[in-house]
Amino acid sequence: MSVQTMQFVDGKSYETMMGLWSAEVGNAFLDWLDAPSGKRWIDVGCGNGASTELLVRRVAPAHIEALDPSAQQLDFARQRHQSGVANFSIGTADDLPFPDDDFDMALMALVIFFVPDANAAVDEMVRVVRRGGKVTAYAWDILGGGFPYEAIHRAMSAASITPILPPHPEAGDLAVLEKLWTAAGLADVATKTIHVSRIYPTFDEYWAVGTSAPGISQVLNQLSAQDVAGIRIRAQEITGQGPITIKARAHAIKGTVAH
Repeated sequence: MSVQTMQFVDGKSYETMMGLWSAEVGNAFLDWLDAPSGKRWIDVGCGNGASTELLVRRVAPAHIEALDPSAQQLDFARQRHQSGVANFSIGTADDLPFPDDDFDMALMALVIFFVPDANAAVDEMVRVVRRGGKVTAYAWDILGGGFPYEAIHRAMSAASITPILPPHPEAGDLAVLEKLWTAAGLADVATKTIHVSRIYPTFDEYWAVGTSAPGISQVLNQLSAQDVAGIRIRAQEITGQGPITIKARAHAIKGTVAH
């Protein structure tokens, strides 16, 4: 395949594909984090604002600086934001445009496997969070089969078709996350595996949403109708006809800034 990287075109399509899944895992993460209200947050790689709005609803932040490299995603995030607590701007994880010790909390939600240099990104979060603050993240366990659309990935692989994965899917591994946080000098590092699930009334609904995922759709769009039909049959054999329960798994981590 000539396509090598995922292409997130707009926030609306991401919401259709990942919105409810993002809410499921994000709520479980915030239950575990038990963050206090009234804090100043940075949401690194905020995408279409799903994680930002979850923070607004769940932890009553004083302020959020939300950054993402995609202008299209940020447009969607600004349109959905109503409380005025968050500011959205273009930015990259390895060069945060803020001074040292500027935030109480840092979050990287479902994004660390997209970051070119995860070590640099974690170091940057540590830099901008003040002493005693928290640096946190959660990510799908992609290599361990925890991605919500793993059934379609498996069906593609069975047909010798390779789905496009994030550039660094290994960053979602629990041991890798723990190593990153420890290397950055964070104290009291703790991890958690988060299990979530959704029920789809029919396989057709799961297939329609799953095949809108960039790493899947970009590949399927290059195949013949016959090849796509074959992958669809294999995926349905994996999930069943419906209603179907799809399980997913994410890894979460938190650490305290000690500098």
